[in-house]
Amino acid sequence: MGDFYQNGFVATLHNLRARPYEELEQRLIRFGQHRPVGLIIPSLYSELSKQALKDIVNILKDIPYLNEIVIGLDQADDWEYKNALEFFSVLPQHTRILWNDGPRMQELKQKLASKNIDTSIPGKGRNVWFCFGYMIASGKSEAIALHDADIVTYNREMLARLVYPVVDPSFNFKYCKGYYFRTDDKKMHGRAVRLLVTPLVRTLKKLIGFHPYLEYLDSFRYPLAGEFSMRADVIKTIRIPYDWGLEIGILSEVERNNTLNRICQVEIADRYDHKHQSLSAEDAERGLSKMSRDVSRAIFAKLATDGVTFSPEFFRTLKATYWRIALEFSELYKADASMNGLSYDFHEEEEVIELFVKNVYQSGIDYLNDPDNLPLMPSWKRVRSAFPEILEEFYQIVEEDNNII
Repeated sequence: MGDFYQNGFVATLHNLRARPYEELEQRLIRFGQHRPVGLIIPSLYSELSKQALKDIVNILKDIPYLNEIVIGLDQADDWEYKNALEFFSVLPQHTRILWNDGPRMQELKQKLASKNIDTSIPGKGRNVWFCFGYMIASGKSEAIALHDADIVTYNREMLARLVYPVVDPSFNFKYCKGYYFRTDDKKMHGRAVRLLVTPLVRTLKKLIGFHPYLEYLDSFRYPLAGEFSMRADVIKTIRIPYDWGLEIGILSEVERNNTLNRICQVEIADRYDHKHQSLSAEDAERGLSKMSRDVSRAIFAKLATDGVTFSPEFFRTLKATYWRIALEFSELYKADASMNGLSYDFHEEEEVIELFVKNVYQSGIDYLNDPDNLPLMPSWKRVRSAFPEILEEFYQIVEEDNNII
């Protein structure tokens, strides 16, 4: 869209339709000679049977500037892992699959556990954490992008725009977050951002007042986007959540370790669609219900480290204020959807808000009752301190796994 507006603390790089993606690719080929580009794709084995991942692989095999691809594979047995090796074998880049459930990886996890480095809780965060570790161990990429395996609307321009800000040597950025409009051309999606994160951040700003971290979060157009890129040195020192707080947690760590002029966001697509999470109102450990708890807790934990003091009274006030602000946003989205010919179920949106209200409050109370229960994976810097040879060992494990057929 033709929008050049800059808002908040973070630089926004728009898609003004002034340059074809082919030109970006040609520049990435040249820049990549000095700053090689790698890609991480965390995936469940079940994604291999979906058309989305098949299309993604078919596109990636023709991308000339991409030097390395690492797929973090979860929930795969021996036969399924061998099938995955065949599935990704069409990729001409240096491609490695991390068999997170394989016997060699299980031994590595036990070794880490011997020094209280817990990797027992499965999830996207743990998957990404191991992918980060392998990227550090391999040393083949200086600029690293990450995106999900279920993007239905994937195309070559998406990756080129995502990685370009951290590859171009004339730019100063070390971390780049992708943003887009979530839709299937029928209705407005992105409920976790529209009805959870944005209203929650606005509520906290109202109750706490000016706070740099809240202004920082509010600068991102899609803070829960699973698409981002970064320089390789960024991943060595960050701690990331292993649950649904992953995206917020990474944003928090990037802000802690870098000046804001090193951080940007880029428009990577007009329209973006992927697998939609169920609401799961009946089960707090699944779907958007769990996501709302994990994301809220990640925000509260970060604010606490910045000196914000919470209390039961604060969270009761937050509950009422957030509910009202979320409803006001819902009215705005209804008008926006109607203006653009998209369907909008006002009743369904309010049901989502009601669930989020309950979960935001409960996550706050849970944090007060157990503030030490923070689901964070340690930085790889700490892991190397505990096991100086761990990355070499990890690299060898992956090489052995990838040569079993």
